[in-house]
Amino acid sequence: MTTASTHLARHHAIGPALAAAAVLAIGMGFGRFAFTGLYPVMVHDGFLTVHSGTLAASANYAGYLIGALLVSNAKPVHARGLCIWATAGGIVCMAALGVLHGTWAIVAVRGLAGVCSALSMVAASLWLLQHMGYARDAPLLYAGVGVGIVFSAELIAVGQHVGFGSSALWAVLSAASFVLAIAAFPALRSRPEPEPAPMFDLRPSAGPPGTGAPIAQAVRLILIYGLAGFGYIVTATYLPFFIRDALGSVDPIHVWAVFGFGAVPSCFFWHSLQVRMGTRHSLMSNLAVQAIGVVLPVFSHTAAAYLLSAFLVGGTFVGTVTIAMPAARRVAHAVRFNMLAVMTAVYGVGQIIGPLVANAILASTQSFTGSLLSAAGALIVSAALSAQL
Repeated sequence: MTTASTHLARHHAIGPALAAAAVLAIGMGFGRFAFTGLYPVMVHDGFLTVHSGTLAASANYAGYLIGALLVSNAKPVHARGLCIWATAGGIVCMAALGVLHGTWAIVAVRGLAGVCSALSMVAASLWLLQHMGYARDAPLLYAGVGVGIVFSAELIAVGQHVGFGSSALWAVLSAASFVLAIAAFPALRSRPEPEPAPMFDLRPSAGPPGTGAPIAQAVRLILIYGLAGFGYIVTATYLPFFIRDALGSVDPIHVWAVFGFGAVPSCFFWHSLQVRMGTRHSLMSNLAVQAIGVVLPVFSHTAAAYLLSAFLVGGTFVGTVTIAMPAARRVAHAVRFNMLAVMTAVYGVGQIIGPLVANAILASTQSFTGSLLSAAGALIVSAALSAQL
């Protein structure tokens, strides 16, 4: 293969990129975030209360942390197998929620689903960005999360319309995920080209050198990413709950779909901004906009404000991943651990703490205001730290 044709093949590697995006659509969009849409339905069906649902959410985030730690030493060459196991495990967990109705059984399954979600995030990133070397396709990869959120949310909406309860809805999501996996798995057999992919930089190519050594930048990125995990998770967990009284006859699940719709194009937007402005300025902008989206429902309880909040948070949280993960890849050589796995782990820590803080504040104030203000504050601190990259 000539150099020109090799470059063309690598730049237009839609098959592998779509396969990796499908892994994230199943592991994250379905296996992880569909719970946000089904949480109120499971409460209505009597399988969960708001409190036990918070335990299930926290178990999922704890599982996410455990999963990230389990693959902290994973090598890119092992990523394909991890993608397959993570996807299969996520599908089984969704099917299990269709038949298990005990509170602690649900909490346990959501914990296992969190492990599978982390495996899918790390494995898909390792496989596409490092093993295959298609770093330019990072936006398409992470857009899979938003696609999964939209698709699962609309399946839930249609299922509710025809009278399905939460058990049947989990079965539908499991079946849909299985079909998507069967379509995606053949492309996972693709082999990398020998030519190395260009590395992402932490700054604009024409700009001045970054501040600090690579190891200092790695530490800052880890801290920024952990705060970002705490910052978005209150909206991502409780959005259908704190909007349900403001929408009249509109099903809150459609607002959750708006969250996903915002996520899909945002990957390409934030990647483009990162290429033009560098990680420092694009990440600052991303986290600042995300903070505005998180705090907006505190100041306005109208349907328009909730829709805008969903769009802004949905349109930035995967963008954070799209900017930060390739940036982590850029400084991975400076540390002795798997940078992508550690980034995923600290994100999980933030997500464990978020619902626990939100539940404690809700119990004492009967309001989500304090939780949203705390989350927005974490994002503002994260944005300020980004200025030092």
